[in-house]
Amino acid sequence: MDDITREQRRRCMSAVRSLNTKPEIILRRTLWHNGIRGYRLRSRLVGHPDLYFPGMKLAVFVDGCFWHGCRECKRIPSTRSEFWSRKISANRKRDRIVDSKLAQSGITVVRMWEHEVLDDPELCLKKIAAILEDRRRVNRGPLHVSSDVAPLSLNREMS
Repeated sequence: MDDITREQRRRCMSAVRSLNTKPEIILRRTLWHNGIRGYRLRSRLVGHPDLYFPGMKLAVFVDGCFWHGCRECKRIPSTRSEFWSRKISANRKRDRIVDSKLAQSGITVVRMWEHEVLDDPELCLKKIAAILEDRRRVNRGPLHVSSDVAPLSLNREMS
């Protein structure tokens, strides 16, 4: 049983952000400062990716460690733990379905944990830049980003 009233729970849950979370903002800022543009924030794709690069068919999700069940962070509340276990399990199942549907549409999906973005946004930048670089080379030629990203290109030369 819950220790707080329905009204208290409603207020608490309404404060949980689903857009413009701290990790999303950090990732977008890192991409922007390194010259990576061309993403959309309000995609109508299934699953509503946090970032979508339509020209490259790349969907990026920044999954909250709690809501998506990060096995490294393992934060199941002690109250109503059965409810939360079912909820998080359902979220993970939904994520797999979304990934599958996007892949069937020819869209590459990248999922990053909240703690990965907070701990090392530059590594997340590398992952995204490498995929964009590969896609760009196949489709249009080299990816043009700021020279600061060149060392992050996983030993590939960027123009």
